[in-house]
Amino acid sequence: MNRNLVLAGFMGVGKTSVGRAVAQHLGWPFIDMDEVIEARAGKSISRIFSEDGEPAFRELEAALCRELGARRSTVIATGGGALVDPDSRAALSAASTLVCLGASTSALVDRVHGGAGRPLLGVEDLRADIEHLLSGRREAYAAIPWQIDTTDRALADVVAEVAALAAVHSLPVAHPTGTYDIHIGSGTLRYLGGVMRAAGIGEGSRVVVVSNDVVAPLWAGAVSDSLEAGGLTPIPCVIPDGETHKTLETVRALYDALLQADLDRHDTVLALGGGVTGDVVGFAAATYMRGVRLVQVPTSLLAMTDASVGAKTGVDLPQGKNLVGVFKQPELVFIDLAVLATLPGDELRSGLAEVIKHGVIGDPALFEELADLAATGAPVITPQIMARSIQVKIDIVQEDPLENGRRAVLNLGHTVGHAIEMLSRYAMRHGDAVAIGMVAASRISEMMGRAEAGLGDRVSGVLASAGLPTSCPPWYVGEVLRAMRHDKKRQGRRLRWVLPRAIGCVELADDVPETLVSDVLIGMGAHSPA
Repeated sequence: MNRNLVLAGFMGVGKTSVGRAVAQHLGWPFIDMDEVIEARAGKSISRIFSEDGEPAFRELEAALCRELGARRSTVIATGGGALVDPDSRAALSAASTLVCLGASTSALVDRVHGGAGRPLLGVEDLRADIEHLLSGRREAYAAIPWQIDTTDRALADVVAEVAALAAVHSLPVAHPTGTYDIHIGSGTLRYLGGVMRAAGIGEGSRVVVVSNDVVAPLWAGAVSDSLEAGGLTPIPCVIPDGETHKTLETVRALYDALLQADLDRHDTVLALGGGVTGDVVGFAAATYMRGVRLVQVPTSLLAMTDASVGAKTGVDLPQGKNLVGVFKQPELVFIDLAVLATLPGDELRSGLAEVIKHGVIGDPALFEELADLAATGAPVITPQIMARSIQVKIDIVQEDPLENGRRAVLNLGHTVGHAIEMLSRYAMRHGDAVAIGMVAASRISEMMGRAEAGLGDRVSGVLASAGLPTSCPPWYVGEVLRAMRHDKKRQGRRLRWVLPRAIGCVELADDVPETLVSDVLIGMGAHSPA
């Protein structure tokens, strides 16, 4: 998953000097595109322009961009106009983190040394030439996600900031009407405005930042600052926190706030919070004016690995969880793991259940890594671990974007888990309930002879090591079974189960006898019938 680091931007911003130092810091090879083109052409850039013309040079650049798109773990410095071409940006962005270095016009005038050796600059009015070129490239530079200003900054500071972006993972998600990216990093919230601009949200656009009354005091200010720095107009909005407020009443209040903000279909709604906030805001964005743009910025581990990915939104009814909803594809999902530092320990632990679940569903190596980490303490969630967890879900939702088949495997643990949540009146955390549900599904599968021997204990052991519950609350088993019958995933009168066969392999089943379910739940702590 190692991506390249590609440095773009206007001449004089420091692409080559920063790129060489970043490559040395990371221990990666460094490629300066202008140097490669000069070596291959056997003449300087100035001579190529004067003898062959700018179109010939641009074709050499485009061909080199296509070639470098196959590289990995390489720092690449582009020419100032190389990524103005959308095809060249696309060729490099597939396997690269694109960083645009910028500087003030005054700094650029000082750095280009009177325009010597710069074929696109004159000598009579250097500032005017720079401003003219910049105006023609401003939109293309804004299409580069990660923006760093180098004005009046020491080289070492810029190098450290660029090098830190090597840890960012960007995962593309294809859906029936287009694509979007999931960006995963740590300490990256300040870049959000630039990333949104690169995703096509135009300069000056209004962005209603919807958060809850717990998250807003922590992160809404930083989000608004980043949006303003990116040329966007943030409008704050706060909704109540908690599953009990995941209702149509909250959505109605949100509609009123969007109307008060005079939001139209060209503007954007940003969900800043956990899974409940993401679900409610996503549902409102999908239905307000028949749909406005949505950006997901999850702040809980559960929302990062699960709720913000896959376009499902919804609210609860008294009869059950997520019974009203719609699919809404976001413009992007932006994950900054640094926000987890303010997450309560119980919430962080609860989110681990979904990360472990993705390992059980489709990544045995991830499951084993989490098992090893859990055995030595609470697993540390790195951008790479998060990217691997999310990639499991991406692969599934791309195959089945509207949950007509394969996508249902993501509901591992939810058949029992949702019932337990409902019986607890949502006092139990979703991840904790899913952990119990995963143990139940594994034991059911094993007892039906569909799973390898010992799978239930293996899954239970890893969850327990991570501090997650693995026993059913001491409720009467009949109550749990009745709550399960309200599950929206049932087919007719039958429940649809997700049963693990082995770590990394699950299957759907609708032939699980209720008596077997009852026996498993009683074995896990539920009370038997009187």
